[in-house]
Amino acid sequence: MITLSHMMKSGEGETEMNGKWLFLDSGQQSPAYNMALDEYLLEYREHGEPRPILRFYGWDPPGLSIGYFQKTKGRIDMDGVRRHGFRLVRRPTGGLAVLHDDELTYSVILPESYPGIPGSVVGAYRVLSAGLLEGFRALNLKADLAIPEQNREASHSAVCFEEASWYELVVEGRKAAGSAQTRQKGMILQHGSIPLSVNLDKLFDCFVYKNEQVKERAKRAFVDKAVSLEMLSGKRPPLSEVKRAFYRGFERGLGITLEQGELTAKEEQKVRELARTKYESDEWNFSR
Repeated sequence: MITLSHMMKSGEGETEMNGKWLFLDSGQQSPAYNMALDEYLLEYREHGEPRPILRFYGWDPPGLSIGYFQKTKGRIDMDGVRRHGFRLVRRPTGGLAVLHDDELTYSVILPESYPGIPGSVVGAYRVLSAGLLEGFRALNLKADLAIPEQNREASHSAVCFEEASWYELVVEGRKAAGSAQTRQKGMILQHGSIPLSVNLDKLFDCFVYKNEQVKERAKRAFVDKAVSLEMLSGKRPPLSEVKRAFYRGFERGLGITLEQGELTAKEEQKVRELARTKYESDEWNFSR
């Protein structure tokens, strides 16, 4: 087991650096903790250029994450969020709202200078999506990379899974994984969700609609555009099986070897402090 503070050894060669990534499975955590840990890993610099990291995590309680630039007023129904016991958190990445409930969430953190990573966001999506693509294949599902129509009208929905963006994963023509990305100080953070199942009533209770008729139409349209693993296979797969599939998928798709990592007690304390002071605060979450 490698601690984060020792993930870069003195004299480690470039070839080893390029092939071996750190893997963290942080389990079920609060929405604030999950975003705080992603930010902490993005900014980690103790031993020079850090090794790339793949992280798996879940949400307890479930969370509604909203994009960095997304507005809440008139868009997010906080009564609905609270009624279902969810917590709202603003991501450090862009995009639209995602309800994180019964899912596997992943994040990838790596330097912009990592070999083979294009300079554009769309290009990086294409490369990193290879890991997701192989993960779906490991579950015996035929996934493809989305290529949106150039002239498609912009969606006015607040819901992330209503449309697939460039190089996101689609299965049977419907979006099966949603991702978002940010770049800061020479580093890339890409994180996203792979729903095992979706409760449409709970999901759409989190958003503001003019009336119930509009809300019901949005639900019906959603199932034509988005899909969960349960909807694809007819039954909900065990989370452990999904983790194994995407662990193998990232190794195969990106040509890497994953090594188990963990946080030290000091690092854990820093993450929890960041969660408390930033990601649990109304000042951050309702800043727009």
